[in-house]
Amino acid sequence: MTIREQVHLKLGALPGAEKKVAHAFLAQYPSAGLSTIAELAKAAGTSAPTVLRFITRLGFESYPEFQRALRDEVQAQMASPSPLERGRSTKSIQSDTPGLTTSFAGVAVNLDATLKAIPESEFDAACELMSDPKSACYFLGGRFTDFIAGYMAAHLRIIRPNVRRFTGQTSTWHDQLLDMKPGDVVVLFDIRRYQTDLVHLGEILVERRARIVLITDPWLSPLARSAHVVLPCVVEAGRTWDSSVPLLALAEALIDRVSRNQWSHAQTRMQALEDIHWNKTPQQE
Repeated sequence: MTIREQVHLKLGALPGAEKKVAHAFLAQYPSAGLSTIAELAKAAGTSAPTVLRFITRLGFESYPEFQRALRDEVQAQMASPSPLERGRSTKSIQSDTPGLTTSFAGVAVNLDATLKAIPESEFDAACELMSDPKSACYFLGGRFTDFIAGYMAAHLRIIRPNVRRFTGQTSTWHDQLLDMKPGDVVVLFDIRRYQTDLVHLGEILVERRARIVLITDPWLSPLARSAHVVLPCVVEAGRTWDSSVPLLALAEALIDRVSRNQWSHAQTRMQALEDIHWNKTPQQE
């Protein structure tokens, strides 16, 4: 488990001052953790002893030990192989297990690991943001994840009003920000290899004071430093392509919780949709 994963896992149980250190670390990962104790304490608005308690809670005996592990983690991320490289490395692996069985077994492992990687408090926070009736809710994903953003938007559009999805070329995204208000919620999907256009959009969203829910992988998209809530999914599948199943499973869990949070209003909208589909008679000319 990476240090970032450990921090996310412990986030909900941290005392208030240590939680500030955790947020400062995640917001400026990895540079915050590679700075001095005093600099990290200043960034978090806490004290050096608080930083040291936070480091101890992560299982490190000293700050230098923590920084050595962090450097190793960053180097491992930089060495993250491309799909082509992963395909070459797995092509020669022979197995007597049928391919379908192997694939499904890997998915099961990823789902279990994702469940352990996401603190319940972070999941709850994401659901609360998406359930806020006063805020519009926007969705966008990357090359291989935008279909999940669309899947979520299609469901939540039925459940609550003011659900929007960024569409079209990146040059039109700015146009779609014109009606965004401070406090609106944006759900972004970004997994390795991270998209610079999404990262740039995240910077603009911060300027417009939007609240970002980021669904990413264990290595965390650079968007994590801009996000209010970060939900990491385990996508490494030991094959050419990463798995999207954990991302979709998380999306369905979020949809279900928001549906229940909004049920008093959602059932009215769902009934209206049923009437449109089945009961409304065509207008007579």
